[in-house]
Amino acid sequence: MEISKSYNQNNVEQKWYKKWEDSGSFSPSSGTAESFTIMIPPPNVTGILHIGHILNNTIQDILVRRARMQGKRTLWLPGTDHASIATEAKVTKMLESRGIDKSSIGREKFLDHAMEWKEEYGGTILMQLRRLGASCDWSRTSFTMDPGYSNSVLEAFVRLYNDGLIYRGEKLINWDPKGQTALSDEEVVHKEHTGSLWYFRYPVKDSDDYIVVATTRPETMLGDTGVAVNPSDDRYKNLVGHTVVLPISGREIPIFSDSYVDKDFGTGCVKVTPAHDPNDFDMGTRNNLEVINIMNPDSSLNNNVPPSYEGLYPEDARTKIVKEMEGLELLDKVERHSHQVGHSERTDAIVQPYISKQWFMNMEKLTKPALKAVKNGQINFYPERWTKTYNHWLENIRDWCISRQLWWGHRIPVWYREDEIYCGTTPPVGDGWQQDEDVLDTWFSSWLWPFATLGWPDETNDLKDFYPTQSIVTGPDIIFFWVARMIMAGIYFRDEIPFSNVCFNGIIRDEKGRKMSKSLGNSPDPVELMDEYGSDALRVGILMIAPTGLDILFSKDKIEHGRNFVNKLWNSARFILMNKDKNFRISSDFNLIEGTTNIDRWIVSRLETSIGKIDKYYNQYRLNDALKTVYDFTRKDFCDWYIEFAKIRLYGDDPMDREVAFQVSSYVLRNILKLLHPFAPFVTEELWSYLKTDKEDMILTESYPMQDIDLVSDSIEEEVEIVKNIISSVRNVRADLNIPPSKEADLAVRVNSKVSDLFDLYQNQIKRLARVGTIAFGKDIKKPRKSATAVVDGIEIFIPLEGLIDLEAEIKRLEKQIDDMQARLDNVNKKLGNENFVSRAPKEVIRNERDKQKRYRDNLDKLKANLNSLI
Repeated sequence: MEISKSYNQNNVEQKWYKKWEDSGSFSPSSGTAESFTIMIPPPNVTGILHIGHILNNTIQDILVRRARMQGKRTLWLPGTDHASIATEAKVTKMLESRGIDKSSIGREKFLDHAMEWKEEYGGTILMQLRRLGASCDWSRTSFTMDPGYSNSVLEAFVRLYNDGLIYRGEKLINWDPKGQTALSDEEVVHKEHTGSLWYFRYPVKDSDDYIVVATTRPETMLGDTGVAVNPSDDRYKNLVGHTVVLPISGREIPIFSDSYVDKDFGTGCVKVTPAHDPNDFDMGTRNNLEVINIMNPDSSLNNNVPPSYEGLYPEDARTKIVKEMEGLELLDKVERHSHQVGHSERTDAIVQPYISKQWFMNMEKLTKPALKAVKNGQINFYPERWTKTYNHWLENIRDWCISRQLWWGHRIPVWYREDEIYCGTTPPVGDGWQQDEDVLDTWFSSWLWPFATLGWPDETNDLKDFYPTQSIVTGPDIIFFWVARMIMAGIYFRDEIPFSNVCFNGIIRDEKGRKMSKSLGNSPDPVELMDEYGSDALRVGILMIAPTGLDILFSKDKIEHGRNFVNKLWNSARFILMNKDKNFRISSDFNLIEGTTNIDRWIVSRLETSIGKIDKYYNQYRLNDALKTVYDFTRKDFCDWYIEFAKIRLYGDDPMDREVAFQVSSYVLRNILKLLHPFAPFVTEELWSYLKTDKEDMILTESYPMQDIDLVSDSIEEEVEIVKNIISSVRNVRADLNIPPSKEADLAVRVNSKVSDLFDLYQNQIKRLARVGTIAFGKDIKKPRKSATAVVDGIEIFIPLEGLIDLEAEIKRLEKQIDDMQARLDNVNKKLGNENFVSRAPKEVIRNERDKQKRYRDNLDKLKANLNSLI
């Protein structure tokens, strides 16, 4: 087959993805081989592909493709999450655009519209993942509101309810006053807000004293039920046990001590509003304070406040209170203050801490085995440092608010009739029963993901074959909301850990370190990037800058590097294929290739050394290092050096030597394609189609390379490294001194006996690749006059220059360059020596000037050394 001159992803990607999917290779094979299972973190059904998905799913695909090539029964199970709040918001907005009010059509009709919307738009991201090359078993695609999955969710609720771990009660929760629903912490986005800090005087009863408290939310003072001080704060010890008269409302509230209060912050006094602040709620519980809710569900003030404030929204109530406190001469001072304010991720409303009757799960019983599983090494985190975060959260966990005031989602399977309560996976028998109106938190369904997708609570063959899973790949931002809860659920419901390894990918940020967001305009469209650069280039470019678990600074330049690498691989393969005679055979085993040279054994040794390193990095989930290893081997050892060495033989007259050079080149290239396939599946599959034998099929199902330690030779690697350094040094001298490529240079080499054999064994390679005529070497070699010098591993290389260049012209050229470089250095030295410049210039400017200073010094030293070699 004739290979095209350049790689065109448009002709390759769609073709191969269809062949892969049609072949059924994404589904696990039958048999008794070891299984390898990954469950995709289910994206929201409302979602579209963003750059974070690219990194996360590329990592998963790499792990799956390698496991598949290792002969394992691989299952990468895809699916989507119903995303209660996000989907309900989108469907509500869609209905409003049609002039339909959600409340007017009722729950059942609304759910019909929601399911229709999901069917039309809900699979967008899964289609986009195909474009990336994700080798998921699409036949098993799961959705968290599929009938079977929904049954799993109801079963889990009923079991936990019957075991006494789920209860209903009034507690402080995150409340979205616009969406009128409880929120998880993960659904609260904190935004920097610059406002004011108001200091109010609270009069001590029967005294002329007062206590000064500070607040960013004056309106909440109407719900204050206490003032707290630190028990060790001597300033207020005499006031503990007294009361203050709460201004405006006139209520008496106690002054009490609590160690939560930081006596060194502010005035050391804290107003306590248990119904509207989580820390205040805890203090109120410890100290038996009254809990007064002052807000309606829409955040307007209710009838627990003075009549003149009833019905006001927080901002208006705030303005009125500040004005009234000022009139009462109880406003001590006001300061500008910046702080984080929680907003609903979906509606952007300010989230209110709010006392509400909700369903909760008691987490205490679930946390201990989950902590133990990580502590004893059953589950490993990569990077390991996230273990501390995991432990801290579980050791300080609160009960989980699992109910949401929505229609889209899994409706809580509890029914009421007069004083009766029924909980079950099917409705109760009889008349008069009313089902609970709330639905479950989306995370309550996704925490069952590793086994509910495999048919639980039924004991299916899939559960037997593919559970527990091996790995989960996710962002550390959901270590609490998803990872920890999946571990709890797996142990509780299955008495097994759900996975063995957790790989945390980093968060992708822009070049300024900001999180990607549409509002900032710094989030590129991954589909557009794939259109421009190709999927392989995007995968390689992203992973090259993504050390495990570290944040990533993204720029399109990185994807350009990926495309350059793909093109270099293509061009190298094309060169090898173009030098294949019709009688040359492609070798799948190096041991069968006769007539090999030390250069051949060197590249194979480097290949095997690289395979060993790559295996180690996979085991540590350091996929960035694994890619860099195969990248460096491919680009530097194979493309830049071995192919150059091989050209000498491929262009030679010896047919046997030419065939051996082709066989070794194709053997190494085939292994490179296998090593690269998990990272760059499309280009490797296309090139494999040109290099496979008649008995082989797609690279997707070929065997992954295993290290053959017998083919590793440290001594050959060391000696060829010296040869490469010799060639590079001579090339550098030629370039520095403008020696024309057409002229061969002679070498005089002073060398000890230990490495003198190198110039016998590799003389041909040195001559051809360094454009060298004759080589005289020995330990007594004298330095010829007017010669350049290079030192490599203790070997002194002299290059006589007479006859190679016009010495006088070169001396004048170098002297002119030295003067120019000295002037540049003097100029930057003058700048950096100016105290006014250094103290006033931006840090980036100073850093740039210091970089120039170092570069000019290095260049000047090099120019002077070159001049000295000519004098």
